[in-house]
Amino acid sequence: MPESLTRSADARSIGSGRASRVCQDARVRRRVGAKRIRAALVALVIISAVPASAHADAQAVSAQVGAAPQGQAMGPGYIGFSFEYRAMHVYTGRDPQAVNPVLVQLVKGLTPGQSPVLRIGGNSSDQTWWPIRGMIPPGGINYALTKGWLRTTQTLARVLGARLIMGVNLAAGRPAIAAAEARAIIEGIGTRYLQALEIGNEPDLYGVFSWYRDRRGAYVLSRPSDYSPADFTAEFTRWRAVLPALPLAGPAFAGLSWMPSLSDFLNAEPSVRIVTFHRYPLRGCVTDPNDPFFASIPNLLADSSSAGLAQQVAPYVTLAHADRAPFRLDELNSAACSGKRGVSDTFASALWVLDTLFNLASVGVDGVNIHTLPRAAYEPFVFSHSGNKWSANVHPLYYGLLMFAQAFPPHAQLLPVTAPAGPVKIWATQGADGTTRIVVINKSPDTPAQVQLQLPGSPAPAGAEALLAPSITATTGVRIGNLSFGTTTTTGTLPGRPQLTQINADPTSGIYTVTLPAASAVLLTR
Repeated sequence: MPESLTRSADARSIGSGRASRVCQDARVRRRVGAKRIRAALVALVIISAVPASAHADAQAVSAQVGAAPQGQAMGPGYIGFSFEYRAMHVYTGRDPQAVNPVLVQLVKGLTPGQSPVLRIGGNSSDQTWWPIRGMIPPGGINYALTKGWLRTTQTLARVLGARLIMGVNLAAGRPAIAAAEARAIIEGIGTRYLQALEIGNEPDLYGVFSWYRDRRGAYVLSRPSDYSPADFTAEFTRWRAVLPALPLAGPAFAGLSWMPSLSDFLNAEPSVRIVTFHRYPLRGCVTDPNDPFFASIPNLLADSSSAGLAQQVAPYVTLAHADRAPFRLDELNSAACSGKRGVSDTFASALWVLDTLFNLASVGVDGVNIHTLPRAAYEPFVFSHSGNKWSANVHPLYYGLLMFAQAFPPHAQLLPVTAPAGPVKIWATQGADGTTRIVVINKSPDTPAQVQLQLPGSPAPAGAEALLAPSITATTGVRIGNLSFGTTTTTGTLPGRPQLTQINADPTSGIYTVTLPAASAVLLTR
């Protein structure tokens, strides 16, 4: 869905052989004050060889991880961001000689040693142009690219070693506008940093939502209401004919209704090298709480918003791969209409994105771009600067992305997991070096979980890193490995080394037992 819609009980941790008292039970956490709640973020209880009866209030889950990797290997640059043209300077600054270093480090933190894929587009793809001498811009165009904008974007791409997917204007109905944009982008940024040009943004909505309002206040559509997939494909062909010879991305649809036409589109347009699609499981502008798209924490954590979302796109991933094209969700976040406060900016979003990215990878999606724009509820980070001093407030969503990046590094593959349905989600990967990583996510907002894991191979000590917040609704106080960016960060990097707890398998059964609080996650590495 497009943005245009806004147009413990005490316990003992014995895995390391040393006892320590921690407060993890939800009833105890409610009794302590705010300072003690923050101090208790280390309260993730990771226990080996303790019977389930010791934690009668925890949901008991048994799971088995298989030994044979499955599915495609994780490619580099899986996690990226999607920015609007007109908002780039908010994130980068306007000085091409001093691009926001905190942004750079936050992107690098999710793609260590990789070339990140950044998408620049969104609604602004169809509101932007490179001014053409003698031409008056159509009514829906309200943002002009400049040489300074291009230099700043080129600097960002250079310092990151990034590859860019750049949107060009389709809604204006003039191929010459897209061609001028493309030529300016090539000259100002360079082909070495360009992965593809994406023609238009969500054309399936051109005949549904207005492009702009005229001088009389009337809403103007960019295409008639009967605009069809065949019409779009024909226009795509016209635009491609005048564009420089660069790889193309598309169709960048917003909804599922046009996706059955993907096969015909790809047959007609072999120049498309990246299949792109957009997904938001919820809509921040829906006001009826009974609507399945209503943006609430229960709806965000529901399987329909993670596994369901992945199953929706799975058939089209298969089509794209049959055409030897990668499939990328180059616009993804929790709720359309710029998200919703109290949902998209809470710790629930961290657990949602962690589970969702695993689900998407499991059906073969080749990459995602988390969409962000200033003042949206779902921003992963918010920047401020004074002179050359930059700082960022890092939101919960970013912490979920960070745990996924740690759990599923490039060249790793998923391992099969047998586990019961419910709010506890378990994912496992095997790295190219043989390292096994298991992520356990407890989506329940009020019930702890005790998970018994049977892992392949000989039992060996495992290190565990927790992802925690004061509550499912928390917007601050998130920690990963007991580290936090704090209220603000001036570096974009976590201070110190993550706190890991060593756990051991039961010497008789070989089972690892992990107990974690409500609304939390843990990454085990062995």
